[in-house]
Parts: sequence; C-alpha cells; structure tokens
Amino acid sequence: MASNNMMVTAVFRDRANAQMVYDALMVRGYTQKELNVLMSDATHATSYAEHREPIKPTTHAAEGMAAGGAIGTAIGATLAAVAAIGTSIAFAGLPIIIAGPIVAALAGGGLGAVSGGVVGGLIGLGLPESNAKAYEAALKAGGTVIGVIPHTSEEASQIIQLFEEYRGENVCQC
Repeated sequence: MASNNMMVTAVFRDRANAQMVYDALMVRGYTQKELNVLMSDATHATSYAEHREPIKPTTHAAEGMAAGGAIGTAIGATLAAVAAIGTSIAFAGLPIIIAGPIVAALAGGGLGAVSGGVVGGLIGLGLPESNAKAYEAALKAGGTVIGVIPHTSEEASQIIQLFEEYRGENVCQC
C-alpha cells in the first residue's frame, strides 16, 4: 500500500478519456471496489446509456490504444456498468451517481457535509476547496470524476501522469 494513502483524483470532461483512464487503472490491477467514480444523473443518462455507439478518443494515446484494440467493441461498458451499480446521492442542487469506496465515506461517514452539497462532501474527504469547487462545476457540466488510492508511491506518480495524459483536469493527490 502507498504509505500516505492519499487519493489521486481528476475530472474528465470527455467520456472517452474517462473510459480510457478507468480501463487503464483496471489493467494496472485496480478493482471496481478501489475506483471512485462520480458523475451527475444527467451525465449517466445521456453518456452511459446502454447500447451506445463506439466513441472516438480525443488524445493521441487513446487513438493508439484504439488502434491496438484496447478499446474494443465494448467502449464505455466498464465505466457504464460501474455507474449503473453506483449509489445515487442527492447533494444540494446536484443529484450524482457515486461508485466505489467513496460511497461509504460520503453517505455513512457522518461527514454532515452531504446535505451541504458536493463541495462540502469532497472537502470532508480531504480535497482542497479549489478542487472540490472545480469538480462540482465539472460534474454540473457533464464531467466525470475518477479517484483512486494508489497501491504504491511510485504508482501515484504514474497515475497522475495517466490522468494528465488523458486530459484530466484539477488533478489532485490529497
């Protein structure tokens, strides 16, 4: 385990990039139970509905993975499945889907911030206020937040690089 147990998070405004990051983390050995995913109900309904057509990645790295067959025909299926089994929590002004270990922390952790909105809930989990506000705005605009506690300190650096490579915004290790 990473000695500091700090989560690495980022928001992805592009569905393909969020999916590529999620899949890359799964390939690295992370499980669905270790990956945190947040998106609005509206994003889930419009971007991750069943039987969606394949989408085009928006980075050269993603294009390379697509050319190599890493995306395959089930693009969006893994992240969509996780979102489908996620818990829906209504934060003030924004009903969101949350999947992963963060669910317990937000819903049952006694933070008291859940009723105060997404920002309060994320700050309660240790995210800086600036990142929490940026994540809330991105969620409202259709973005997807992905977070994971790296297994090692070395992995933390590699995950940060992965997030940045796939246009993750407001990347944070906190």
